[in-house]
Amino acid sequence: MLVVLIGLGVLIGIMGWIYWPEIIGAGWSPTPMENVRKMLKMAGVGKDDVVYDLGCGDGRIIIAAAGEFGARAVGIEADPLRFLLSFVRIKVSGLGSKVKVIWGNFFHHNLSDATVVTVFLSNEANDKLGAKLKKELSPGTRVISYYWIFSGWKAVKADFSSHLYMYQI
Repeated sequence: MLVVLIGLGVLIGIMGWIYWPEIIGAGWSPTPMENVRKMLKMAGVGKDDVVYDLGCGDGRIIIAAAGEFGARAVGIEADPLRFLLSFVRIKVSGLGSKVKVIWGNFFHHNLSDATVVTVFLSNEANDKLGAKLKKELSPGTRVISYYWIFSGWKAVKADFSSHLYMYQI
């Protein structure tokens, strides 16, 4: 009986880890590097920018923003294993002075110092996030969404073939 309970606990733990990102906003599907670069170019990211990636997964966007575009970058990741993966990738990249990753739910973090925000969430998560972005971000801040739109927002740039949409606060 104890073995069955332990097995059930392990199964529930694994299922919780797999579905946790879905519960809080979006599952993890890494953005192809080609689209990462397109997103950062579309936003005109440069050395004076602070790029936030909400749900940063393995850290590829924040590492590219700092390493290839010269920006400072912050990733926020709720999944503890993906947070650790991002943390290790940042350390290995040698970009620790320009890039950081925060473990937590981005809805609970102030984003006001961002000049660029990148997201690959879902329509539902984008819609929940929209009010927070409008409240916290300064006018002119660029928001780039991969694949999903922000309902009621008008994109100032779009690459329909790559499913990239740029909005400006």
